[in-house]
Amino acid sequence: MVNILIVEDDPMVAQINLQFIEKIDNQTSVDIAKNVKEAMSIIENKVVDLLLLDIYMPEENGLTFLKYIREQGYKIDAILITAASDVEQIQTAFRYGAVDYLIKPFEFERFKQSLLRYKKGQTFFNKTENINQSDIDGELLNKTIAGNESELKLPKGVTKETLQVIVKKMNDFKGNEFSTDEISKHVDISRVSVRKYLKFLTEIEVLEESLNYGIGRPIYSYKLKQDHLKYLKAYMD
Repeated sequence: MVNILIVEDDPMVAQINLQFIEKIDNQTSVDIAKNVKEAMSIIENKVVDLLLLDIYMPEENGLTFLKYIREQGYKIDAILITAASDVEQIQTAFRYGAVDYLIKPFEFERFKQSLLRYKKGQTFFNKTENINQSDIDGELLNKTIAGNESELKLPKGVTKETLQVIVKKMNDFKGNEFSTDEISKHVDISRVSVRKYLKFLTEIEVLEESLNYGIGRPIYSYKLKQDHLKYLKAYMD
C-alpha cells in the first residue's frame, strides 16, 4: 500500500485529488495538509511514501519544502501538482527529485498515468534486490504500465482503430514535423478529432510538440518519437 500526503492549500483541489486517488485505488492511505507546517507534522509522525505537492502556498513555497526534505534525508517521493508552468520552477522540481510534474488544470487520465507509473516503480523496487541494465531499460525507462489492461484504457473518444490509422499516417512523415491539419487532410478525420489523438500521444510521450509562430495564429507542430512507439503497446493489446 502506498501512503500519500496531499499538500494543497485549496480545500476543493485537495478533495478532487483525493477523489481521483480513491477512484484509481481505494486501498491507498491518504492524508491532507493545507500547508507546509501541517505536512511536516505528518511526515514526522508517520510513514509517507509520496507527496502530491503544490508550489504556491501561504507562508512556504512547495519547492522549498521539497528541498528541505531532501536535505533532511526523508525517503519520500514527490509529484508536483501546481499552476506553476515556468521552465525554471519545473527544472528545479526535477532537480530536487520530483518523479512527475502536473500543471493545473489537468485531466484525470494524466493524473492516473502518473500515479500508476509511480506505483509500478515502487512494486519493482520492493521486489528487487539487485538491478541490472536490462532491468533499468525495461522497467525504469519504459514509461508504459504493463500488466493490468484496465489500468490503461484509452481516453474517452479515442479508439484503437482510429489511433492505428493516425499513427500509420504519422509514420509517413519519416521523422519530419507535421500539423493537425496535415494529418486531418490525409486520414479524412475532423481536425478536432485528430487534435484529441495528437494530444493523447503527446501526453504519453510518443509525440514531441512545438508551437510555431508565423503569420496569423500560432500552429502546433508534432514530431514522432519512433523509439517511443512501444509506449502504445499496452493501450493496443
